[in-house]
Amino acid sequence: MKAARLFGKNDLKVVDIPVPEVGDGQILLRVKAATVCGTDLRMYANGAAGVDEEHPLTLCHEFAGVIEKIGKGVEDLFVGQRVSVAPNIGCGECDLCLSGNTHHCAKLIAIGVNMDGGFAEFVIIPENAVAQGNVTPLADNVSFEAAAANEALACVYNSFERYGVNPGEVVVIIGAGAIGMMHAKLALMAGASCVILNDLSEERLNACKALEPRVLIVADGLKEAVDKETDGRGADVVITACSVQSVQEDAFNYAGLNARVNFFGGLPKGKTATLDTNQIHYKQLQVSGTTRSNLEQYKKTLDFIAGETVEVDSLITGRFPIEDIKTAFDNVAAQNGLKQAIVF
Repeated sequence: MKAARLFGKNDLKVVDIPVPEVGDGQILLRVKAATVCGTDLRMYANGAAGVDEEHPLTLCHEFAGVIEKIGKGVEDLFVGQRVSVAPNIGCGECDLCLSGNTHHCAKLIAIGVNMDGGFAEFVIIPENAVAQGNVTPLADNVSFEAAAANEALACVYNSFERYGVNPGEVVVIIGAGAIGMMHAKLALMAGASCVILNDLSEERLNACKALEPRVLIVADGLKEAVDKETDGRGADVVITACSVQSVQEDAFNYAGLNARVNFFGGLPKGKTATLDTNQIHYKQLQVSGTTRSNLEQYKKTLDFIAGETVEVDSLITGRFPIEDIKTAFDNVAAQNGLKQAIVF
């Protein structure tokens, strides 16, 4: 089979490797779609611990496909079934795992990060992932591309559950990528009266506006735009949907009294932001950060897609065969389009 494997920093190759054998309790998945995440790009650009010429890794933690083979002991799943897979796997025994938060397990491992992932024609889903419920059957109307992108949507929903949006509120989202659009879609679903989407790229802003006419796009003068829409009160929710230090440092400036601010996009390793805590104090801000998602959130957002509550297929603006994966990575790095997918 063909697989896109990382051999080191800036060294991603499409190679032919044997189809893996399925073991007891495991599933062999025929991948139909796999989407590119910022994590994939960072691992490609910076390298990854333990990955080198002698120990390559197949990237991708956002993927969906059809069950090809089932190992002994697997129940309630069948060959030919359309499924997607949540990538984060906990130990299954610690307090966090038992509370349903396997994505925060101290012994966390993730498909596509610590073990071979979805940029391949086939991928093994390990026994502990199958046992924990990481494999979810897909409704007939859910495309493989949307199911793959659901991993990102679930992470956005994790944030959404923290900051919340009430009907009639004003929401500011800084970062007009696929993640920013997912935040916008959830805010509109919750009844936000105004969603302001900010980015330096007018091309991306216009692309987002074409997909969701209800958003207000702003390239310059974000503070003025927020003041105009709120009569100077400030936004109810501010979300940083990008990994930029200055954006985090400016986020409080757009927030009104009792607002919620969510730092969704983490900063690169070694970078920190200086925050004006007086604004937290005097505006009574609720500040949160979130990472990954739990299985309940993953399954709930799949239900959103299946129920057509949230539409994500239009966010896939690039589709490539595995042989052209570097073009997909280049598009992500250059911020061309929104979500890039490898399709088989």
